[in-house]
Amino acid sequence: MADAFREEDLYTYADIVEMDEDTRAEIIDGELFMMAAPTTAHQIIAMQLAGMLWQFLQGKPCKVFPAPYGVRLFPRDDLSDDTFVEPDLVVICDRSKIKKSGCEGAPDMIIEILSPSHIRHDKVLKFRKYLAAGVKEYWVVDGDERMVEVHILDKGRYVTGVAGGDDEVPVSVLPGCTIKLRDVWPEE
Repeated sequence: MADAFREEDLYTYADIVEMDEDTRAEIIDGELFMMAAPTTAHQIIAMQLAGMLWQFLQGKPCKVFPAPYGVRLFPRDDLSDDTFVEPDLVVICDRSKIKKSGCEGAPDMIIEILSPSHIRHDKVLKFRKYLAAGVKEYWVVDGDERMVEVHILDKGRYVTGVAGGDDEVPVSVLPGCTIKLRDVWPEE
């Protein structure tokens, strides 16, 4: 598609639908962001977290989805929504939000694993969108620093805590689920 990467216009979810299936892109407030392939360390962290969440969720109504898994935070029937993201991990407890094409509406939990080129993207742009959409729990994982920022939605704002190293971090949207960070980090 020749005009798939035009720079002068704002994008909508309708444009994402028209892109090649192998194209990884997000749009935030109509701005297109191309996504690079993740690093090995990023993938190890993502797989460890996905495995822990998947194992905990066996037999429970919530589901975990790893990237690439599309999320339309503010879906519109005419596909004109201007924000579409592909978080590293998504936990959805409301099955009505799970569609063939991904998630429509705010997931219960989103985890983003930082890469040097996307720090502002994840910690500012997506933070604001996830808050506005009502994502109940948002984790920002920094593998280089072995730290996790945990943002819990409370009365329309995020209350933030930080954990690191070998800490054990409870998942507030999944009572009884605790992530042992020592099992998340890649071996050095």
